[in-house]
Amino acid sequence: MTSAPRSPRLIALDNAIREYAWGSTEAIPELLGIAPTGRPAAELWMGAHPDEPSRWSEHPDRPGLDELIGRSPQRWLGEASLAAFGPRLPFLMKVLAADRALSLQAHPSRAQAEAGFAAEEASGVPRGTAGRNYCDANHKPELAYALTQFDAFCGFRPVPATLELLDCLGVPELAGYLPMLAGEDGLRATFTTLLSLTGAARDRLVEATVAGCRRLAGNDSRWAGAARASALAAADFPGDIGAVLALLLNYVRLAPGEAIYLGAGNVHAYLRGTCIEILANSDNVLRCGLTPKRIDIPELLRVADFTSVADPRWQPSRPGEGHLVFEVPVPDFRLSVLDPAAGQVRLPPDGPHLVLSGDGEASLACGPERRTVPRWHSVYVAPGEPACAVSGTGQVFVASTNL
Repeated sequence: MTSAPRSPRLIALDNAIREYAWGSTEAIPELLGIAPTGRPAAELWMGAHPDEPSRWSEHPDRPGLDELIGRSPQRWLGEASLAAFGPRLPFLMKVLAADRALSLQAHPSRAQAEAGFAAEEASGVPRGTAGRNYCDANHKPELAYALTQFDAFCGFRPVPATLELLDCLGVPELAGYLPMLAGEDGLRATFTTLLSLTGAARDRLVEATVAGCRRLAGNDSRWAGAARASALAAADFPGDIGAVLALLLNYVRLAPGEAIYLGAGNVHAYLRGTCIEILANSDNVLRCGLTPKRIDIPELLRVADFTSVADPRWQPSRPGEGHLVFEVPVPDFRLSVLDPAAGQVRLPPDGPHLVLSGDGEASLACGPERRTVPRWHSVYVAPGEPACAVSGTGQVFVASTNL
């Protein structure tokens, strides 16, 4: 094997595009300045996930970031990250571009993932097969930061507001569920009952509800946006109960620069738009609608969090001019959004960091090392002294641990 060029702090990354059916054919190619292929370019992955690791672009052997970390974890992760998470990069960053609804889904807690993964390993269900729920033993909290207008369902709406929405919708087939929703543990009971419907009863309910959503979407009600979102999901997946279930969830339209955080058990689905997504390094997903993929209703209900959320938007702290930090209630990651034009920013030396340049060009300086990062390209910053200085002409996104 060719010996590695000496570069102890900064390495430029080549990142893979994942082609999922819901992805936009144009948004990510446009950001990268490459020609669209006509296939859905759904996610640009940046990190060390074993399914699609970023690669050291200037190394003659182009090793994956996961391979580098595996060979020398302390060098690439640093003592703090290695002690907290072991020899793996704890976060994954993506550019996600949706042109169709994603699955209505939830992610397990770490304890749930560990138990589910161990049970499936013991039962002999092969990884990557249709009968498998858990790809790994990690949790998958995530934060989505909107680059464009971004539409999503996120967490359960408080029951009084949902009762108002359903009353405004005026669908007789839904009327029988209102007492259940208003009763004890009403969100869990109603969601479970709707999800368990089958056959003609399910078909009639979906048809009537979608028709009601289309009517409501055309007026000036405060609920027109939520109705329009459910109708849009129904158009993507005709006959799917997910369009009805979505009426129990918050509908959120994010402006560029706004974010939502999705903790363990949060039932959600992205609808349209482009975002930066940062998450724990996992691919565990439990689905319950708006998908042709595996649905496991009992397991989804086991991990789902039925706590209502009045507003799922996640607010940043503002440590300095042009420097926003989205801190989350898990140690695996945080997202910093920098405006270097407002002043140079120094990254904490304990690292590691993954730096993505936005619409402008970013410059990194770590002591004698210098690197220019073209728009929508990324660099991995290994921990060490001196602190790495970031300057440039446009937004810069930095993924870090949240220790």
